[in-house]
Amino acid sequence: MRTTRSMLEFMKKKILIPSLLVVGLGGFLAFRSASTEGKTIPETRRQLILNTIMKALNEGHYAPRDLNDSFSVRVWSRYLEQLDYGKQYFTASEINSLKTYQYQLDDALKSGDTKFFDAADAFFVKSIDRAEGYAKDALKAPFSFVAADSIMLSGDKIAYAANDAALQDRWRKAMKYRVLLKYVELKDAQTKDSTGAKKKTDAELEADARTSVGKNQTAFFRRMHKLDEAQRFAIYVNAVTGSEDPHTDYFPPKDKQRFDEAMAGSFSGIGAQLKEEDGKIQIVSIIAGSPSWKQGELKANDEILKIGQGTAEPEDVQGWDIDDVVGKIRGKKGTEVRLTIRRQDGSQKVIPIIRGDVLMEETFAKSALIQGKNGPIGYITLPEFYADFTTRNGRHCAPDVAIEIEKLKQAGAKSIIFDLRNNGGGSLSDVVDIAGFFIDKGPVVQVKSAQAAPMTLSDDAPGTLFDGPLIVMINNGSASASEIFAAAIQDYHRGLIVGTNSFGKGTVQKLVNLEEVLDPITRMKLSASGEQPMGALKLTMQKFYRVNGGSTQLRGVAPDIVLPDAYELLDEIGERKDKSALQWDQITPLSISAANSVSGVSTLAARSKARLASNEAFRIIESSALKMKAREDGKAQPLNEKVYRQEVAEANALNKRLEEIEKAGTPISVASLKADDAQVNRDSTTVKKNQDWLKNMKKDVYLSETVQIMNDLAGTSLTGSR
Repeated sequence: MRTTRSMLEFMKKKILIPSLLVVGLGGFLAFRSASTEGKTIPETRRQLILNTIMKALNEGHYAPRDLNDSFSVRVWSRYLEQLDYGKQYFTASEINSLKTYQYQLDDALKSGDTKFFDAADAFFVKSIDRAEGYAKDALKAPFSFVAADSIMLSGDKIAYAANDAALQDRWRKAMKYRVLLKYVELKDAQTKDSTGAKKKTDAELEADARTSVGKNQTAFFRRMHKLDEAQRFAIYVNAVTGSEDPHTDYFPPKDKQRFDEAMAGSFSGIGAQLKEEDGKIQIVSIIAGSPSWKQGELKANDEILKIGQGTAEPEDVQGWDIDDVVGKIRGKKGTEVRLTIRRQDGSQKVIPIIRGDVLMEETFAKSALIQGKNGPIGYITLPEFYADFTTRNGRHCAPDVAIEIEKLKQAGAKSIIFDLRNNGGGSLSDVVDIAGFFIDKGPVVQVKSAQAAPMTLSDDAPGTLFDGPLIVMINNGSASASEIFAAAIQDYHRGLIVGTNSFGKGTVQKLVNLEEVLDPITRMKLSASGEQPMGALKLTMQKFYRVNGGSTQLRGVAPDIVLPDAYELLDEIGERKDKSALQWDQITPLSISAANSVSGVSTLAARSKARLASNEAFRIIESSALKMKAREDGKAQPLNEKVYRQEVAEANALNKRLEEIEKAGTPISVASLKADDAQVNRDSTTVKKNQDWLKNMKKDVYLSETVQIMNDLAGTSLTGSR
């Protein structure tokens, strides 16, 4: 069931790793929101916060939008969507009564007026009690799962309920769907039980399912009631900032302890980035070398349904706040946590993970040697463009990548695959340096501030570290600095870009304390009053442009050779998912001397396409992509047990077959470098870690096909045009 979007602690913006807040997809820090003390905010403080934010947006944003009726409608719609994405709280008549503010918010924001927030908030507070009552009533009577009934889970595909009766029926269907999922689970578990325990009837199992869902809903509404006015007001403020662009966010006074922990360098947990969106807890990405990465089954976009401690009965966490979920996932090192997840194709799986330390060294550049038809192929993976600016001579990724390149050359590598999949970005100076390892001196990226001429960042060192065949792997998780690198390699015709279209984040943000925006007198008065700080604003201030003049914003980088991805068809993936995203544009291209080191791209792409057509793994991936797209486009979910089971069985069969293919391995032969023997063989832990890494590479169907492309590329002439 989809529940309220962006309510509990700004769920849409918050990205967490158990015990650590980390860099998100766009390469910037996401902070946990700290509650303002007290249940209400004085009107004068509300006005001060809004006025200060509007001043910061107007004076500092890269492309501040005009405060007009269009912006007013954007804020109005965004706020109501964040309060009630699933259209389960407001009725059509309540929304209509709020339409009087639809074209007034531009003027209200200029004056600090918050009448719209007060009106909408009053409706929302009452709606929580009403929704809780509807949910409880729906769970009182048994459900039957034999009728041809269905539910639409996508809030943007349905209208607001016409009246209270229609809203109550919406909650009845929502509860029926939740109970169906739990009922099927209990029924299947009983079928598999071989202990000889007394079997329950279907009616008893259905009653147990309703009881379980009821407990979960009680916990959910308890958290909803705890959402105080200060937190609800911050949601409204974020509707304003988010209407400028998706990466401009308001943070109430941040949790300093959590921020310090984020900078510490290591943490304990399972090593999975989580996000809370639309009432669901989803996996954003897996940290390289972490317990989740070693276990190998948890994937990005998986939704966490239940959490179990070892063999104990798992708890249903659907609708839980992300902090509560993190609390259940965290635990003593060496203990087991079992996550029941649902993939986007509807299949479910129980994944056991042994908790352990996640060392940040696992995000550092790393290399291996793959046997190719035309000589050894060097492989470098770079999970992020890391840079330690806080320590004298702190570690940076550019020198590390240079070391890996030299080691690969010494090992006889004739070509290099540079893997930037799921690399969310990082240090701009380092990406410029790394691009310079593969191209002769010249511009790498253009950075433009508002009302200013573009600034060109260039590699000024003549020559290259490596001038052989090069392939850069990207996917929809490759963002920001990753896109700058891939775009430069593509614009210089230096190498092939392989994979799926990148994320499309071509903007730069800066964290601004709101007190810094105040005039000196107001700042002194605020300080003397002893009030809490007003918080901070993550503000979009610059935009990236390629050497060819095109922005990486929104469109990202299109690969030269496309490899099918299960998520490539989804509108909710990448920068394009948000209507307020800044648009693509272009500026004057720069004059460069192209390397022209790749020829016959169309031929290489045709050969890859032919291989993919006979590759069962990629056929399954394409089939999964179509199923996920159908779900996103608003395909109704069945409330009939038989139909539901058929859909789940199809999805599970596809996933099982893909897992079998991955387990069997790919044709590639990969080994760690002899230069790394001392580090790899340091102890049993490092030996096992390296074995796991190599094993995962051999299961990687994308890497396997990229190796085949490199075999084709290295076997062609290295001169000519694209």
